[in-house]
Amino acid sequence: MNPWLIWLIVAAVLAVAEIVTLTAALGMLSVSALVTAGSAAVGLPLPFQFLVFTLVAMGTVVFLRPVALRHVLRPQVERFGIDALVGRPAYVLSEVTGIGGRVRIDGEEWTARAYDETLVIPPGKTVDVMEISGATALVYPRD
Repeated sequence: MNPWLIWLIVAAVLAVAEIVTLTAALGMLSVSALVTAGSAAVGLPLPFQFLVFTLVAMGTVVFLRPVALRHVLRPQVERFGIDALVGRPAYVLSEVTGIGGRVRIDGEEWTARAYDETLVIPPGKTVDVMEISGATALVYPRD
């Protein structure tokens, strides 16, 4: 069997293992085996094939893997859904107490409770959304 075909099979096996494990390291080794298959196809002797595999594997794992992981593990910048409402201003429609009330947030009417249960917030006041609990906004008056 030709050496380039063996390296190609090794690259395919490593690629499948990367898909299963999602470690990013096996994918880099798969790329190394693919490059080595190319070097074997042009007739490089076996010791040099192993040298090519080692150098490319070290280069990708040491330099490229940290960059890839940094992009994968980046914290989410945008907030979506109800998380995006936290910190937004709201307009009090009906008196808000520790038990209940109504506010308008971005044009939508929400049930609300005072974040501090001892507060009574009159209608017409602007409040900040501190938290969303289910379908209820916990609000605190602006000073």
